[in-house]
Amino acid sequence: MSAVQYQIDTAHSHAQFKVRHMMIANVRGEFSKVTGSVIYDAEDPCASKISANIDVSTISTREPQRDEHLKSVDFFDVARYPSIAFTSNEIVASGPDSFEVTGNLSIRGVTRPMILTVEGLTPEAKDPWGNMRRGASAKTHISRKSFGLEWNVALEAGGFLVGDDVEITIDVELIRVDLPHQSA
Repeated sequence: MSAVQYQIDTAHSHAQFKVRHMMIANVRGEFSKVTGSVIYDAEDPCASKISANIDVSTISTREPQRDEHLKSVDFFDVARYPSIAFTSNEIVASGPDSFEVTGNLSIRGVTRPMILTVEGLTPEAKDPWGNMRRGASAKTHISRKSFGLEWNVALEAGGFLVGDDVEITIDVELIRVDLPHQSA
């Protein structure tokens, strides 16, 4: 099998999230520093491997006070858990350029299995500087409470300040870092 290694281009990649606020509206935010690698096997895409890390300190909801609260021990506890990590275990094709990627997600010291739906895997293309690139997007939903993100406030009218279901979208641009090699 022939596989090619790519690094996530941090300058052109990011992870976004959406969560319900006060049971009436969605709050969106993003992490601006996503790093990691993909070993992509064009002959057998299901043999590919994905590893990604998100720097939690780069969180932005465009509200500095909320961002500081999200970095605190009430939520991500950035001082103790500075990153979110994902490592793939299995990849199953779900279409010509889409995949269901099963792996382990670690947030705040808690690791749980999850499935990313990866879509829009682009063909490799040469950039103006001679680098070979490709891109993709991934989506999933998680329960924030299952990762120890349990802080909340009960609302007078019923319900809670922060929803449990979090929608995550990751957009990556990948830069090829080596020539094709044989994988085991």
